[in-house]
Amino acid sequence: MSGPSRRTLARALEALADFSDPSAALEQYLTPPEIAAHICHQARMQDDLAGWVVDLGTGTGMLAIGASLAGADRVVGIDVDRDALGLAEANAERIDEAGRDGLLEWVRGDATRPPLSVDDTDVTVVSNPPFGAQRGNRHADREFLETAQSIADVSYTIHNEGSQAFVESFAADEGGNVTHAFRAEFPIAKRFEFHTDAKRTLEAEVFRIEW
Repeated sequence: MSGPSRRTLARALEALADFSDPSAALEQYLTPPEIAAHICHQARMQDDLAGWVVDLGTGTGMLAIGASLAGADRVVGIDVDRDALGLAEANAERIDEAGRDGLLEWVRGDATRPPLSVDDTDVTVVSNPPFGAQRGNRHADREFLETAQSIADVSYTIHNEGSQAFVESFAADEGGNVTHAFRAEFPIAKRFEFHTDAKRTLEAEVFRIEW
């Protein structure tokens, strides 16, 4: 299947800007270009880009733009934060091909209750949900999985290390099946006062689920 290589995607996504004033409550971190490229390349290889691609909690637009560059027919990025959507749109403008033919759209709304009507449409969800690291935000990734299950045929989601048993159990309970899983490094620069290291690397896990 023709399309940009994973390496080409990653190089293009490296041009995207990070949050200038990220929200700790929303766990706003830049999705690493390498992880986004891996997800979007895998989605293309699995023929998961033919319908709608919905990026839940799009943030900087990294996954949505990556999916568009990888050849998705239509991409919608959803975020509750107006400033994040402005950043995502600006990032898309940095890469002209990502906004081709008006097929890349940005929608303000709660990613766990997306304002979309996707009946009779093939949907692939891509998402880097909150890991639930902040107090009061535990298991935030579960809500994103619940949304993916409700609207998607296939989903690609990023989770904290050690999530495989939870994700596989959740998918099985909802009639889904984890078909692919891989580990990925998630570098995080010091962005908030509670960060004690100039930079640290989290081990993350990515799962493809057929619903």
